[in-house]
Amino acid sequence: MTHIAVVDYGMGNLRSVSKALEHVAPGHKVLVTSDPAQIAAASRVVFPGQGAMPDCVRELDARGLRDAVIAAAAEKPFLGICIGLQLLFEHSEEGNAAGLGVFAGKVKRFAAADMHDVEGAKLKVPHMGWNQVYQSQSHPLWRGIEDGERFYYVHSYYVAPEDQSLDAGFSEYPARFTSCVARNNIFAAQFHPEKSHNAGLKLLSNFVQWDGGN
Repeated sequence: MTHIAVVDYGMGNLRSVSKALEHVAPGHKVLVTSDPAQIAAASRVVFPGQGAMPDCVRELDARGLRDAVIAAAAEKPFLGICIGLQLLFEHSEEGNAAGLGVFAGKVKRFAAADMHDVEGAKLKVPHMGWNQVYQSQSHPLWRGIEDGERFYYVHSYYVAPEDQSLDAGFSEYPARFTSCVARNNIFAAQFHPEKSHNAGLKLLSNFVQWDGGN
């Protein structure tokens, strides 16, 4: 039986992600792994993460997982979560770190000077808690999820793709930022579907059933 690989590079919210996947995909084997061969053999791959970008890149390389993740992103249904989204881009302002370069663009920090709501109240960084996600394009992973549904975030940085056609969803804090990207077999989100109750479970269920096409 083929399996769903959850990439273990020591930085992800692995237990919550794997348990959520097991819940929505009882007929699938979910394997948390740092073995490149197991990632290559998987039918689909989830690339989660949390923590600082430089630490994540260092751990990814130390475990010999860089090539396996890049290959998976090129070949099979691939879901990136939080840092798993940010690492797909070329460069992050967090620690002046280079990403994997799957997509052109940068990862930027929320600018302190902009962190005020419409009434002038100060907004906190990190952006933590529930926020609406607006769907920029139709996608199989949005099936059964209302536009403007709320998902759970914990982040201080956001992606800025060079190619705006990558944008699959956005939120506002207070300005609009890209919260999801999609191209071919890749879907990646800044929010945490494994912490987002029914909407998050629906997105994960859609991923398990997705063949990587549009």
